[in-house]
Amino acid sequence: MKAIIVDDEPKAIELLSNYIQLWGKIELTGTFRNGLKALEYLRQNQVDVILLDINMPHLSGMELAKLLPPTTRVIFTTAYSEFAVESYRVEAVDYLLKPITLDRFIAAMNKLGNQMQTHEASEILWIKSGTRTYQVSAEAIVYLEKDGNYMVYHTGHEKILARESIAEALDRLPDHFIQIHKSYIINLHRVIYWTKDEIKIPDATLPVSASYRTAVEAHFIKNL
Repeated sequence: MKAIIVDDEPKAIELLSNYIQLWGKIELTGTFRNGLKALEYLRQNQVDVILLDINMPHLSGMELAKLLPPTTRVIFTTAYSEFAVESYRVEAVDYLLKPITLDRFIAAMNKLGNQMQTHEASEILWIKSGTRTYQVSAEAIVYLEKDGNYMVYHTGHEKILARESIAEALDRLPDHFIQIHKSYIINLHRVIYWTKDEIKIPDATLPVSASYRTAVEAHFIKNL
């Protein structure tokens, strides 16, 4: 599980970094002292959770949270209790009031873990490949590729071949999978960046064909 910390107070970043190291179940991939720098990083990198201060200059934590993809969890950290109600409107995992104790941090981490396990369990696919049937979390699937009569499921660490059409694959995939080309379906939750001609996902850059460009652009523009 990957995380970043966004807080304009160096001491708060130091404390949370120490807590993450003690917890040992999260990889801290970056720390940022303003929301704009964090947003720039997130456009090129995926994380599972952000420990996010609310009251920051230029771009507040609330504003940043509203720009995040739905798969990125937020744990707000703030010295101001009046933001609590608004934090739940953006479906934050938790709201930690400074000064943050280790016990309170651990409680938030346990809550995060429970939420992620529940989400993963709700989107399990059974993929038949020859004589084998694989159990795969939908979130593990980065993209699908048409190869003759087969669909190739790319999960990042393996490829699973299933004898099915693109239409059959789309029919059983969650709504956050869309077709971008006659040969490709992508998991929108794994997109790093997009242009009108291509979409970057982990370990691949895939073309967007002209016949799908309008629908793809409409989706991303809607979610900006």
